[in-house]
Amino acid sequence: MNDELHKVVSGIGPKIKALRAENGLSLQALGTRADVSAATIHKMEQGDMVPTITTLLKIAAALQRPVAYFVEEPEHAPPTAVTRPDERPDIYTSHNGIHLGGITGPYDEFMVAAAFAQVQPHASSGVKPMSHGGEELVYVMSGCLEFTINGRLHVLKPGDSLHFRTYQPHSWRNPGDELATAIWMALRME
Repeated sequence: MNDELHKVVSGIGPKIKALRAENGLSLQALGTRADVSAATIHKMEQGDMVPTITTLLKIAAALQRPVAYFVEEPEHAPPTAVTRPDERPDIYTSHNGIHLGGITGPYDEFMVAAAFAQVQPHASSGVKPMSHGGEELVYVMSGCLEFTINGRLHVLKPGDSLHFRTYQPHSWRNPGDELATAIWMALRME
């Protein structure tokens, strides 16, 4: 194996271990999430095993990183991003009645994603509550938003903010007849 290839391959395990620790995951927890045995992950972290592409894809998905993160060396300084008001990328959401204009850098480069949210009157996240790893922080700028978290209703008006762990069942809606605007942030954690 040439030196460059060896450097890439030997760097995979430490990257997995560092991300697992950063996310507070045990070997077993990552194994369950990735559908890979804890023993296999341990061997990869110790450099005793090189993952197959399938295994690396599963682990990358479980740690919310592109596969490239594990096999490419950074060629640039830590990421810095400026987003101008007329250059905000649209952020995809499956929910109707909400438009999200990105105000942070690329999601694969940063752990936090934020958007300028415009929520149409009576729009909602739907009848089924959501839950997923991470945190959200919402700061309401205009209108009104309601969040139900673990069955508890929170009514937010301009100037109010709400910060919560997203593993809790949660939903949102605009109960009013006017557009609601907010700064909506999400942090990937789990």
